[in-house]
Amino acid sequence: MARVGRLAGAILAESGNEYFLVGDTKRPCDWKAAGFEPPGELEGRTSRVTRLVRCGPLRVPGPWLALSLEGDQLAQTLAARFVVERNGSVSDRLWRLVLGIDADDDGPPKDAVVDAKWLGEMPIHIWQIVREAVLKCL
Repeated sequence: MARVGRLAGAILAESGNEYFLVGDTKRPCDWKAAGFEPPGELEGRTSRVTRLVRCGPLRVPGPWLALSLEGDQLAQTLAARFVVERNGSVSDRLWRLVLGIDADDDGPPKDAVVDAKWLGEMPIHIWQIVREAVLKCL
């Protein structure tokens, strides 16, 4: 079972002993403090997925999503589900939807693990309808 959380505004996916950064960070990240080697230049990359290398204990707060996908398939699915192509960032609206957080809600506790297996199992054409509705400008 893979765990998926947030790191500096991007998505951090943990699958076995593999770690992936999905999307661009939205703020500076202290990689070493989070437990990773700095990944190098993220701006202008062609892929929205970057492998991360652990260099210490993982120190990333939750909440976390639990998905049954693993490895590259997990990372690519997360990119397709959450990354906004025009700017490479992760949609906070979509993330909050998957966590089940209302606009006035703080969401689950920081140590929560939310079952999101359905996200990896949902057909992409159905998710696209949801995605368009959520990302539509109000």
